[in-house]
Amino acid sequence: MKVLMFGWEFPPHIAGGLGTACYGLTKGLAKNDVNVLFVMPHATGDEDQSAVRILDASDVVAFTDISTMEEFWKRVNFLEIGSNLIPYLGPEEFEKTVQQNFKNTVANHQIGFGQKYNFSGKYGANLMEEVTRYALVAASIANQQAFDVIHAHDWLTYPAGIAAKKVSGKPLVIHVHATEFDRSGENINQQVFEIEQYGMLSADRVITVSNLTRNIVINRYGIDAEKVVTVHNAVDFQGHSAIDVQRGVPEKIVTFLGRITYQKGPEYFIEAAAKVLKQRSDVRFVMAGSGDMLNRSIRRVAKLGIATKFHFTGFLRGADVQRMFAHSDVYVMPSVSEPFGISPLEAMRSNVPTIISKQSGVAEVLKHAIKIDFWDVNALADAIHALLAYPALSAMAVRCGLEEVNALKWDNAAFHIRKVYESAMSGNDYNQI
Repeated sequence: MKVLMFGWEFPPHIAGGLGTACYGLTKGLAKNDVNVLFVMPHATGDEDQSAVRILDASDVVAFTDISTMEEFWKRVNFLEIGSNLIPYLGPEEFEKTVQQNFKNTVANHQIGFGQKYNFSGKYGANLMEEVTRYALVAASIANQQAFDVIHAHDWLTYPAGIAAKKVSGKPLVIHVHATEFDRSGENINQQVFEIEQYGMLSADRVITVSNLTRNIVINRYGIDAEKVVTVHNAVDFQGHSAIDVQRGVPEKIVTFLGRITYQKGPEYFIEAAAKVLKQRSDVRFVMAGSGDMLNRSIRRVAKLGIATKFHFTGFLRGADVQRMFAHSDVYVMPSVSEPFGISPLEAMRSNVPTIISKQSGVAEVLKHAIKIDFWDVNALADAIHALLAYPALSAMAVRCGLEEVNALKWDNAAFHIRKVYESAMSGNDYNQI
């Protein structure tokens, strides 16, 4: 089986868990006799291609003649919805902007037939423009490659998946790693929501990373429940080895590792830290990551008077993540809405007792992580204190957690995803495959 897969990032250059999940999944699919051509906006050449073939969209010529270009835009002109996510526009102003942008896009692209787009692959101000151009290139790739099914990860690549389906007629599988409701709460970006919804409606099958996300897809996006399948994420431990680190401080270390954004609940971690430090002074708290709430978090730490016991490392990746876990005595993921959450699995694999929010998909598969409501700062502080104060409790969490995560393998997740592919190709119900 051959799969044309669209993603936005791939290790070692990642901004979060999406790239890590794509890496583990493609390796698992290879073991299930699935050949994957993974297309990304900008590849650097140092990606691991032992189990997947990576195609850099920046190396692909989108169109070679005007007629092909015009025909494409007649069929998928919904893709051009503006070059920036903000500010939000009213319905009438939005419609005018869409129409004008469409005209400009056609005019602009007619100048550069046979040219390549130099994608940044970043998440900058021109993100929507890159999403649209990525879809143009996806159509060209779909017209050139032989494959059985299309697989698109996250909303950034849904337009690419739809374009590839329209050109090739092959079935489309949409993979929902997160929704706009996870990222923004009720204050959603309507443009992103509409792209997500159109992708899900256009798909032959929708994969969600948890039942929590599946319920959002069905109830908030209006997607037919029969075509939505939950396949929980896993974690890749190949090449993982214990790291011996020498601590520079005598205190216990409690770690938050993730994007410092609304979705991840950094403010609850900070408030819990202040409560723990009122009980004991032999603890340091580390917030590893970056995001739009970083400055606000720094100001709150200073206002609480805990800055001497609280550290911001910035974004960590690769070996630095493993070193951070090796330094940690407790890992905390207080996410407000977490579709899955791979980092707790990585922490438990590193023998770190873990606390997660009940509002996370990973809570569906973990029994030996302590679970709290994200908003219950008192419960979070109590859980941190308990793991630090009672060695027997911590040791049990480490021992049982390691056994638990060792059973969550990408090979098993890939087996189920292959079944989803077969279901999309045959039109049969997933449970009948």
